Amino acid sequence: MKYVGLHTQQVRNNFRSTLLLCLFPCLVIVLTFIFSVLLTYFTADYYREEVDIWGRSLLMVQHLAPFILGGVVVWFLIAYFANTSIIQAATGTRPLERKENKRVYNLVENLCMAQGMTMPKINVIEDDSLNAFASGINEKTYTVSLSRGIINKLDDEELEGVIAHELSHIRNRDVRLLIVSIVFVGIFAMLTQVAVNALRFAPLRSRNNDRNGGGAIVIILIALVVAAIGFFFATLMRFAISRNREYMADAGAAEMTRKPLALASALQKISQDPDIEAVKRDDVAQLFIEHPRSHDKAQFLSGISGLFATHPPIKKRIAVLEQF
Repeated sequence: MKYVGLHTQQVRNNFRSTLLLCLFPCLVIVLTFIFSVLLTYFTADYYREEVDIWGRSLLMVQHLAPFILGGVVVWFLIAYFANTSIIQAATGTRPLERKENKRVYNLVENLCMAQGMTMPKINVIEDDSLNAFASGINEKTYTVSLSRGIINKLDDEELEGVIAHELSHIRNRDVRLLIVSIVFVGIFAMLTQVAVNALRFAPLRSRNNDRNGGGAIVIILIALVVAAIGFFFATLMRFAISRNREYMADAGAAEMTRKPLALASALQKISQDPDIEAVKRDDVAQLFIEHPRSHDKAQFLSGISGLFATHPPIKKRIAVLEQF
């Protein structure tokens, strides 16, 4: 694997964060236009009207775009700044006090001092499985979370390698990049769910007024298709970001500790039992060192195509570490 310096990696991740911030709103506008075209086409046919589909669609986008983008911005800001509490709720983490485990604090402090990093917060997941993740958007919110199982079942060198891996995500600014992608994917997921729920209740409305009810169903179906398309493409972008960052964090950990085989050994043990029971959301699952629901159907589908994999295969990561 080609070596990439820290500064280069940070610049790349900053660029990717900026690119994501630009691409996702653009995707929203494109999907709004598609929605307008389809809505104009089907409603014109339904009401037997002759209309300029493209002209009316552009006019509709002009009216809808400010409201849609405004909603996206508000949602993004709320989710972006509330990400810490959202992630804690989704993973079941809680702060780990120094008096509970001085060993973990010593390992984190030594690595941070050697790298000139500000020490992040340390959280624990009360689960006997082996997993860990880093999160946060700045020095006030950066956090390394470790499962109880990974603390108890790894020796000092292996645990140091895992902690160094998570610190590399913080140092490389991967965590901020991922949170940006998670927020935007969450927007499309919410829109898709809203459309699905609306479609479930549409038949009830159509009983009172068949004409208006039928039109409502058409609109909801169009919205569902467009939202699903947006969710699909946003998810692909998120997966690609997630896969690439793991190799760099492994390399960063090997550089920090000078013990790549210790991290390789830790990854091997983690792969045997990474499942964290509290984690139900796939967007949050990508933060972990290994997917915490590796036996779920979603992960089975991931194995079919690399496009849908949130993490590179453990065997490949170990093989790369063994080359250091």
